[in-house]
Amino acid sequence: MTQTAPKTPTKSVSLDALYSLIREDLKRVDTLILDRVKSEVPLIHDIARHIIASGGKRIRPALTLISSQLCGYKGERHVALAASVEFIHTATLLHDDVVDESKLRRGLATANELFGNKASVLVGDFMFSQAFQLMVGDGNIRVLAILSDASAIISKGEVMQLMNEGNPETTIENYLQVISSKTAALFSAACELGGVVAGNDQWANLLHEFGSYIGIAFQLVDDALDYAANQETLGKTVGDDFHEGKITLPVIHSYSKSTKEEQAFWNRTLGELEQKPEDFVRAMEIITKYDGIGQTLTMAEYYCSKAREALAPFPASPAKSAMLEIVDFCVARAY
Repeated sequence: MTQTAPKTPTKSVSLDALYSLIREDLKRVDTLILDRVKSEVPLIHDIARHIIASGGKRIRPALTLISSQLCGYKGERHVALAASVEFIHTATLLHDDVVDESKLRRGLATANELFGNKASVLVGDFMFSQAFQLMVGDGNIRVLAILSDASAIISKGEVMQLMNEGNPETTIENYLQVISSKTAALFSAACELGGVVAGNDQWANLLHEFGSYIGIAFQLVDDALDYAANQETLGKTVGDDFHEGKITLPVIHSYSKSTKEEQAFWNRTLGELEQKPEDFVRAMEIITKYDGIGQTLTMAEYYCSKAREALAPFPASPAKSAMLEIVDFCVARAY
C-alpha cells in the first residue's frame, strides 16, 4: 500500500459548504427523529432527547443527504433514510458507552452515566427499532438490505474489537477489519443510499466505496486524537482507549518498534490492565518516540486519497465540492 504523508492544511477547513446545502433537509431529519422518540414512557424520551441534544456533526445522515443531492435526487425518501442512519448510529453510541463504561460523550455526561446501564441498553434497542421501522416504511428491499447488513457488520466489528482488547500484538490487517466493520460500514451505507434513491446503481457502488474509505479515515483520526488531543477538542475523556485496553493503530505501530522493556509496559498496561496514574503519560511518550500518531495520520490520508478517487467520476457540482471538503476536514481536524 503506497501512502502519502499527511500535510498540515494551509487553510482552515470546515463543513460550512456541506451544511449550507443540506440545512433544510437536516432540519427535517431532526424533526422526524424528535417526533419518533416521543413516547408515553418518559425514560425513553429523556434519554433520547439527552443524546440527540448533545450535538455532534450529524456526519452520517449528512452523507445520505448530500449523496442524494450529488446524484440529482429530487424526492423525499432521503430524509427518512437519513433519520434511519442516525438512529442506528445513536443506538450504537448508547450500547458502546455501556460496554466501554464511558463517562463523557461530546463533552457531556454519557446516558449510562446519568441514567444507568440498563436504561441505556434498552433505549438503544428502541433506537434500533425506530431505524428498522423507517427502513421498512421506505418499501425498497435494497435499502432494507443495505441498512440491515450495515447493522450486522457493526455488531460484528464491536465483538472483534472486544476480542482484540489487551493484545498489542494485534495485526494492522486485523485492526483495519475491525474499523471497517464498526465504523466504515455505516458511512458506506449512508452514502450508498444516495445512489439507490436516485436509481443509479453505478453511482451507488462508487458512493459505497467513498463512504467506506472516509469511514476508515475518520476512525483512524479518532484513534490518533485519543493520544494527541486535549479533552475539550476530543469531546470525551482523553486516553479512554488506553484505559480500556483498546488496541488502535498508534499502539500497534509503536509496539512493533518497541524495546523489550517498552513491550513489557504495553503488556502490563493494556494486556493486564494494570495501570498506574502516570502510565498514560508514558504511553504517549513511547507513541511519540515511534511516531505512532504520524503513521496513523499517514494511513488516514491514504484512505482520504482513495475517497477522492471514488468521487472523481461524478460531474462537478456544489454537492461534489462539499463532499470533497468532508474528505479534507477528516484529516484537518487532527491539526
